[in-house]
Amino acid sequence: MNLPNLLTIIRMALVPVFIVFFYIGQNGGSQLFAVLALLVFVAASVTDAVDGYIARKYNMTTNFGALMDPLADKLLVMSALVCLVGRGDVPGWMAIVILAREFAVTGLRTVAAADGVVIAAGATGKVKTALQMTAITVLLLRNWPFYHIGLPVADIMLWAAVIMTLVSGVEYILKNRQVFFK
Repeated sequence: MNLPNLLTIIRMALVPVFIVFFYIGQNGGSQLFAVLALLVFVAASVTDAVDGYIARKYNMTTNFGALMDPLADKLLVMSALVCLVGRGDVPGWMAIVILAREFAVTGLRTVAAADGVVIAAGATGKVKTALQMTAITVLLLRNWPFYHIGLPVADIMLWAAVIMTLVSGVEYILKNRQVFFK
């Protein structure tokens, strides 16, 4: 197993750790657990950039990485969104839009993989993931430090993430429509 794939597996393993820390931090636990949830989320998000960089720079890309790296991102983002909907920080409809796109693209990848075709993440998908992870980080921070100056950065980032989610979803479907219509 190469390092990028190991980082992908670590990111997936951090998802339940994040969820546990988040809920303990929200439900009467010490603020320490809220901070730990934030740190785990950020660390897991950073592994996404690092594993991709290493895989490309050192020519360590694999079919496992092409399929599991985006899945690990989806698990992390979806888990955090569900937690934030429960906390009242993300409107349910926004989470549904993001989740629907993720399921549609995962379905597309699954159908393609059954035919031996691997659909790697494209540029808009990477921007979408970066925006989602940034928005979630600012939401976990409860818009700090922008809260004190009245700048709704968390809301702006969340809207940007939703818009890019839609754009990248449409792009994936159009670019790979032959998978559906063969």
